[in-house]
Amino acid sequence: MDGRVVPSLLKDGGAMAEIRLENVSKIYPLEGRGKNKRKHYAVRDIDLTVYQGEFVFLIGSSGAGKSTLLKLISGEIRADKGLVLLNGVNVGRFFGPWRSHLSKTFGIVSQQSLLIRKRTIQENLLLAARAGGLRREAEETVEKALGIVGLKGAGSHYPVELSLGECRRAELARALVISPSILLVDELTANLDDDNIWDMMQLLNDLNARGTTVIMATHASQYVNIMRRRVVTLSDGRLVGDVRNGKYGDIV
Repeated sequence: MDGRVVPSLLKDGGAMAEIRLENVSKIYPLEGRGKNKRKHYAVRDIDLTVYQGEFVFLIGSSGAGKSTLLKLISGEIRADKGLVLLNGVNVGRFFGPWRSHLSKTFGIVSQQSLLIRKRTIQENLLLAARAGGLRREAEETVEKALGIVGLKGAGSHYPVELSLGECRRAELARALVISPSILLVDELTANLDDDNIWDMMQLLNDLNARGTTVIMATHASQYVNIMRRRVVTLSDGRLVGDVRNGKYGDIV
């Protein structure tokens, strides 16, 4: 990779970013050998562009390929076919020291909790901040992130001492400590009550209003319908709908 190109794309860990997927497929092998070996397309022939500042709901049934698509966008996994581009640069070609630049562009909230149970919330966020290259300003940044998600003063608590909704807020704060330009959110509102889901949606809406790109995989159909943002629908790994100001289930 041209070392002169990458820093210009990701300078300060949060340059304005455009994501483009061109004919992207991810294939996982199934049981069998030789001619009998079968393949499973987690995502197949995806063409998609997301511009800086957009709010995109990624919907579809379980197993439709939503989580895989988010991992492809972030560079966590590589496409077996096609290109995933960040400002025109192939994400699959980021290696060595440039991986750290890539990781600073994306704030990620996974389905599975990344909070370490034996560390306080502050310690968890400090680990993420320092992994993102923050040093002297790390503690101040952690406090700001907790304040943004409504958890001011909760840093001394352990995850087990918080409610499920508070833990999900802490997961979001963990993703925000690096001030990412793109936020990838996978089922953040799963198993939450209506009040907590709405609070989360409002938080994401506020972050988006400040310029952060939000791509959110969700089953929360009621709130997708209320928000009326861009709705991208996957079915069996294929993109079957892409609707501006859409509702859950819109495909045209």
